Parts: sequence; C-alpha cells; structure tokens
Amino acid sequence: MRNDKDNLIVSLSLEFSLDIIEFAEILEEKKKYVIAKQLLKSGTSIGANIREAQNAESKADFIHKLKIAAKEADETEYWLVLCELSKNYPKNEKLKVKLESIIKILSKIISTSKTK
Repeated sequence: MRNDKDNLIVSLSLEFSLDIIEFAEILEEKKKYVIAKQLLKSGTSIGANIREAQNAESKADFIHKLKIAAKEADETEYWLVLCELSKNYPKNEKLKVKLESIIKILSKIISTSKTK
C-alpha cells in the first residue's frame, strides 16, 4: 500500500475531497442536485488526478496529470462561486480557502517541475 502521509498535496486533496462530499450532500438535501453532482465530480477529481500523477510514467506525464488536476480545481472554484452568488444556495467559505491553497501548491509544483 502507498504511503502518501508525507505528501502535502496528496493529503490536502484527499481532505478536500471528503469536505466536498459533505458539502454535496448538503446541496442534495436542499434539492440542488445539478450543482451538487457537478461539484462532487470536479471536486473529487482533483485528488484523483493528483494521486494518478504520483505514478506518472515520465515527467511530462506527471505535469500533464497535475495540469488536469488544476483544471478540475478551476472548475470546482466556479461551482463554489455559483453557490456563493446564488440567493438560495448554501455557501462554504472554508472550501474556497482550502481550494485556493491547493491551486497555489499545484501551480508551484507544475512550474518547478517544468524547470527541472
């Protein structure tokens, strides 16, 4: 079994995925099914792509998978902003703050990986 305990981005994205699952359940309870499903898919995909990058076949593959994770993070941010700006949707500032950290770390990893 893999040991990702010491891998910050893997740990943060896993924790974020669990938080997204909880928020999606809240949205579903409020019958906001479409946004709940979109947020669940993009929000959990971030961590899945980061995990996949850990087994990349090359540096280019590693960067590519992290770029996909970054795109999913961007999409997730969009859905969270929609919830924030919509009158009848719950908001979750904690998720946005966590996501911002993940995006910054992903950007740093990608840029550092390109220069090595």
